[in-house]
Amino acid sequence: MQKILFAFMLSLTATGNLAYADTLKIAVIDPMSGPFAPVGHNTFNSFTYLAERANAEKWAGEHKLVFDAFDNKAGVQESLSLLKTIIDKDYRYVAQGTGSAVGLALIDAINKHNQRNPGKEIIYLNHGSIDPDMTNSKCSFWHFRFDANSDMKMEALSTFMAADKSIKKIYLIGQNYSHGQQVARAAKSYLARKRPDIQIVGEDLHPLATVKDFAPYISKIKASGADSVITGNWGTDLALLIKAAKEAGLSANFYTYYASSTGVPTAMGPAGIDKVKLIGYWHPNNASVLGGQLTKGFKDKYKDDLSSVSTYSLIASLSKAVKKAGTTEPVKVALALEDVQIDFFGNPASMRKSDHQIQQTLYLSNWVKLNGKDVQFDQENTGMGWQTLQKIDAFVAAQPTSCQMKRP
Repeated sequence: MQKILFAFMLSLTATGNLAYADTLKIAVIDPMSGPFAPVGHNTFNSFTYLAERANAEKWAGEHKLVFDAFDNKAGVQESLSLLKTIIDKDYRYVAQGTGSAVGLALIDAINKHNQRNPGKEIIYLNHGSIDPDMTNSKCSFWHFRFDANSDMKMEALSTFMAADKSIKKIYLIGQNYSHGQQVARAAKSYLARKRPDIQIVGEDLHPLATVKDFAPYISKIKASGADSVITGNWGTDLALLIKAAKEAGLSANFYTYYASSTGVPTAMGPAGIDKVKLIGYWHPNNASVLGGQLTKGFKDKYKDDLSSVSTYSLIASLSKAVKKAGTTEPVKVALALEDVQIDFFGNPASMRKSDHQIQQTLYLSNWVKLNGKDVQFDQENTGMGWQTLQKIDAFVAAQPTSCQMKRP
């Protein structure tokens, strides 16, 4: 009898994850209604699509990842109310990325919850809120960011712009909240260091998701004589800005963070060719077989573009950490996640333990017509897509951190 029991215990040990297989539920707090709903739906569909592949291929071993959507209407208070609901429903993982104001509020609320409820900790998985403070003065052991922060992107973008001697005058425009303010701050600081001869000829911060007609802003940009515009705008605020620029015949180049997001490619169309640039961690025409497969599969299934690909690095990293930890228990998974490195479409991406900021390759790309060679995938059926102008290694964009992290 003892031999049979011993053999049974050995079988449990050998199967490990199989014996303790669990479903890891992730609550996605992002806008599913209102002006930013298209971005929220695209992101959630990306999570769902990639989780199906991860589960089928057992990225997390026998554990399964399931994503559920919670509509925060892009609001801070709505998000905090949803967090309470999510906790009551026994979710231990929260994903969010549409708006740094929401992200900063979630960090604070989750820190307080975890301090008061040992054994019931919540992990915050950030796929797109890129305020640098979230991995600096506001850093937290419970927060992991899977997108380059705005300073990292500006470091790469300003290096590229500094090398272009045709750039003389720049206009800054952004949304009036933490992200827009941080982009403007970094642009002025980094360009002053790299190209002090460049003039900042104007700066505007406008209300978030409120402006319906950007024509007055475009008139100011034209009057300033700017040859280039830097904007951290996203969602409808960027789509309407680009649309107004096209209608006014503004000849300036736009350097953007989110021109690949839902609605923007259609808004710029042919008028954006060779004028709209994008700094980011990926675009569909990167030289990657897997990237091409996922892009095509997502388009076939959702009739939409796979643009929120930080969802891939989040799922791949989380799955690897769960598999390593052998459990879905948040503290153990977080400790494993701190040291994760993944292959991100042919390039290494690693989580930096000191501040939980992912370090990854960035790309500066240009909006062009399809050419069947290095531009094979379009966006929003426009016949146009992104062409890499410069690949920027992770160490170039890496930033120092002031994070003083307290670990459990």
